[in-house]
Amino acid sequence: MDAGHPPCFVRLPLLLLPLLCGAAPAAAAPTGGSDVAATGEFWHITDLHLDPTYHLAEDPTKVCYSSKGVPATHAGLFGDFLCDSPYRLIQSAFSHMAPLTRPEDFIVWTGDSPPHVPADELSTDIVIQVISNMTQTIRQHFPNLTVYPALGNHDYWPQDQMPTSTNDIYRAAAQLWKPWLQPEALLTLSQGDVSSSAALKVFLSRFVFCPVPAGGFYSQLVKPGLRVVSLNTILYYGPDKVTRNMTDPAGQFEWLEQTLEKAAQSLEKVWNLSLKPDLVTYRTLNVAFFLLQVYIIAHVPVGYLPFARNTTAIRESHNERLVAICRDYSHVIAGHFYGHTHRDSIMVLLDKQGGHFNMGTYGDWLTSGASLKWTFEELQFNKSVMSSLCSASSLCRLEYIMTEAFGLADLQPRSLLQLGLSFMLPQTKAFDKYFGHYMVGYNSSIVCEGACKVSQVCAVLHLDRLSYSKCVAKGE
Repeated sequence: MDAGHPPCFVRLPLLLLPLLCGAAPAAAAPTGGSDVAATGEFWHITDLHLDPTYHLAEDPTKVCYSSKGVPATHAGLFGDFLCDSPYRLIQSAFSHMAPLTRPEDFIVWTGDSPPHVPADELSTDIVIQVISNMTQTIRQHFPNLTVYPALGNHDYWPQDQMPTSTNDIYRAAAQLWKPWLQPEALLTLSQGDVSSSAALKVFLSRFVFCPVPAGGFYSQLVKPGLRVVSLNTILYYGPDKVTRNMTDPAGQFEWLEQTLEKAAQSLEKVWNLSLKPDLVTYRTLNVAFFLLQVYIIAHVPVGYLPFARNTTAIRESHNERLVAICRDYSHVIAGHFYGHTHRDSIMVLLDKQGGHFNMGTYGDWLTSGASLKWTFEELQFNKSVMSSLCSASSLCRLEYIMTEAFGLADLQPRSLLQLGLSFMLPQTKAFDKYFGHYMVGYNSSIVCEGACKVSQVCAVLHLDRLSYSKCVAKGE
């Protein structure tokens, strides 16, 4: 039996077993028409980490539970660096983002709504309430936009322990996100309380004695020419004890390969997304054949952590397989976006010969800085948009525009590869600037040299074990 599927017992001929307990089917239903050659923008919201306990108090150790007793000495109306996000901060961000949206825009929301607090201060019901609160807040500020969510490791209780079968949180997420997602997407997100799976649920409950497979992932067509694939990389996260001995938790690898193979056969062009508050420009190509871009969103990133030597963000074995899949389907995958690390980083996925395949980013969270001002970081989009956003409020500032900061023509893999390679050149200031943005401007006195720099650069350019190990050995 595949280690990625729960055991089950069937009161039916064995002929039906693969159908009943196999991986969830790939789902990608069209959601409506729009000009394939259109250019639009989307917001990327991530790691909101709402702390409903935040309040101004005379005792700085009592300002927020998320500081875990550490004094929040710079607490203000919009937060403190040591605390997770007050609701006022989140509302302020959304209020200034909303007027800048257009009907053709959409939002990518890559998880982690609850705060960083001990497990005994939360519960399944509280986690669901926080996700519901953030869902409703986003809908209130962006009522006409479709949102494509992904689950984070804090979006479960106990945190990190994502299961491979249907559960209260998967079912709640499916209910909350019904206004945004199609039934086929909701089916793989959660088998519970999804209208299109009602007959299947009855069938399984009568004839099958096993947990209904659900993995918290999905695929959906945004418009002709654009698809979103949302991965649940928490299933590969080291702290997840539930999936520790599974080679393919919830059959997500198999599902991803099927989805990408279908994309390849359809001449689809695939993007992979994941975590950071961004507004990024996308453009589909009007060519002789139908070309589809797919944005894959996820929370925990692929590759090696830039701040921890020899440490992958997900389990190393799962990282190796995910990198291999991305390489196999590099002709349809155009990019990756991740988060979870609360830092701004880039990655370039190379083939085994060192040729560039895809680009990727993962980034910071919405939080309050020491100056009590929240910041946005911009990848590649209209500078006037950010200028308008920040000129309307004294609460934000433009952090940087990547193409301008590093003198790049674009953010294609070739350009990011050259940038990454330049980090190791003598007399270059590019890495120092990159590391400053990696720290989101938190403390300019912190420098990264020697072993720190090797870890950073190797994480940018090498996502698999063999090439990363060679890079580290050469750097030392």
